[in-house]
Amino acid sequence: MTATLYQRIGGYSSIQQIATCLFENHTANPIVKNRYINSDPDKVIRLVTEFMCNGFGGPELYTGKDMISAHKGMNISEEEFNAVVDDVIAALEENSIEQSIKDEILVILWSLRREVIKL
Repeated sequence: MTATLYQRIGGYSSIQQIATCLFENHTANPIVKNRYINSDPDKVIRLVTEFMCNGFGGPELYTGKDMISAHKGMNISEEEFNAVVDDVIAALEENSIEQSIKDEILVILWSLRREVIKL
């Protein structure tokens, strides 16, 4: 049986660490940091962790909104989406995630693009 992306990336603790780095990257990124000014860091990290765990084949339930509902009315630009992708890549690199796994995650990210941009 083939291991899930969740298992190959290291499970919950690895994903939570990546989500924490991702939040830090977003809040330092001049293109997207204003989106996080009034956010609750613990809640954002928890939801991103749940989302990734669930999407990567882990047992955790995602308790947040679907992508369209979560991003509707935000009018996210291409530039912002690309900045988020760059932040994800940086978080994966900061956590020494191997290239094949990074590539898999990028495919997932790009598949969500239409559910996030200009809604």
